[in-house]
Amino acid sequence: MRLLLRDCEVDLRRGRPRLMGIVNAGPDSFSERPGRRTLDQLERRGHAAAEQGADIVDVGGESGRSDREAVSEDEEAGRIVALVDRLVRGGLTVSVDTWRRGPARAALEAGAAMVNDVSAMAEPSIAALCARHRAALVVTHTRTPPKTKAFPAYPDVMADVAALLRERCTEAVAAGVPREALLLDPGLDLAKTPAESVEVLRRLPELDFLGRPFLLAVSRKDFVGALTGRAPAERGAGTLAAVEPALDAPGAILRVHDVGATADFLRVRSALRGEDGAARARELPEELRREEALG
Repeated sequence: MRLLLRDCEVDLRRGRPRLMGIVNAGPDSFSERPGRRTLDQLERRGHAAAEQGADIVDVGGESGRSDREAVSEDEEAGRIVALVDRLVRGGLTVSVDTWRRGPARAALEAGAAMVNDVSAMAEPSIAALCARHRAALVVTHTRTPPKTKAFPAYPDVMADVAALLRERCTEAVAAGVPREALLLDPGLDLAKTPAESVEVLRRLPELDFLGRPFLLAVSRKDFVGALTGRAPAERGAGTLAAVEPALDAPGAILRVHDVGATADFLRVRSALRGEDGAARARELPEELRREEALG
C-alpha cells in the first residue's frame, strides 16, 4: 500500500509497520508526568524520535483526557504551530493530533503533512482542509464526542467499527481527499471498554476489505493497563505485545511513545523470522558487550 503525505509517498508493506513518535506539547498528557516543556525541549523530543526510527512525528496540543476541560482553539494552536514549523524546517514529516478546524488549519499552514483526527470527523470540514493542503487524514472510529468517556452498547463492536470507518472514508473522499491519503484508526479505548479494544485488535483482519492501512495507537493504552495492572509509564512491555496484530496487516503505522524500544522489537523479530539477513550478519561492537563499571 502507499500513503500520500503532502509532497511525498510512503510505502507500507505487510509485516513492516512504520513508526509514529508522539510529542505532547500540552502539560497534561495521560501518559507522562504533568508539566510544561519548552519549545526547545519539545523540538529535541521530535528529533530524538526520528533518530530512533520514527518516520512521522505526531504533535498534539491538547490532551484527550476526559477529566480536563477543553482549551480554546487559539490556545491549542499556540502550543503546536511553532513546534510544527521547527520540526518541518528540520526535515521531519509531521502529523498533528487534533479534531478541530482552527488548530488543524494552522498546523497545515505550518507544514504538517497529516491530520490525526480522533473524533471520527466531528468537524467535517477537516477533510476539505486536508484535501486543500494535499495532507493525509486519519479516519478514526468513535461513537462519543471528544474528551468524553462513555461506553455505548455495541451488538458487535467490530461490525460498528467497520461500518463507521467505511462511512467516514466515503465522506472524506467526497470532500476531495484521495483514498491513498487515508489512514484508518479503529479507535482503541475510544468509546470502548478494555475488553472491546482487545476484541478489535484480535479481529483487525476484518477491516482489510476497506483497502487502506491502519494507524494503531496501542501505546500505554487503558486496555494494556487493565491487562497488566500497571500505570501508563510502566506499560512498555504490554505495549510491545499489543504491536503484534499490526504485523499481519497489509500496511500499518504504529503510534508509540517509546520509538526506540518498538524499533528494537521489530528489528529482532524480523531477524528471528528470517526476514532481515543484515541483522543476522552484524557483529556486536566491543563497546556494547558489557556495561561500564559504576564510579
